Amino acid sequence: MKKCPFCAESIQDEAIKCKHCGEFLDESIRRTVAAKKTPWYFRTAFIIIALGSVGPLALPLIWWRPHTQRAWKIGLTIGILALSWLLYLSTLKSIETLKQYYELLNGF
Repeated sequence: MKKCPFCAESIQDEAIKCKHCGEFLDESIRRTVAAKKTPWYFRTAFIIIALGSVGPLALPLIWWRPHTQRAWKIGLTIGILALSWLLYLSTLKSIETLKQYYELLNGF
């Protein structure tokens, strides 16, 4: 048994990865894994913020994201487009209601 250099827990001598903290013990493996990390613009939090800010214009982020399965991409696209269409219709209805309200105010 040896100690993990990252968390000081006891691990087996043949261990490649610490079962307690999840760190790789070999430096070359650690560099390889770090290089394969997801870029910031493909992270879930960024995509959610982008969808909230620019709506369906952020759909390419979902389609170019390498970790998402095709079925999820199709489902998310349909859901986002449907929600965007409903919000568009509700915005048009709100504008029409405001126009009618201002016509009533100007009529008096």
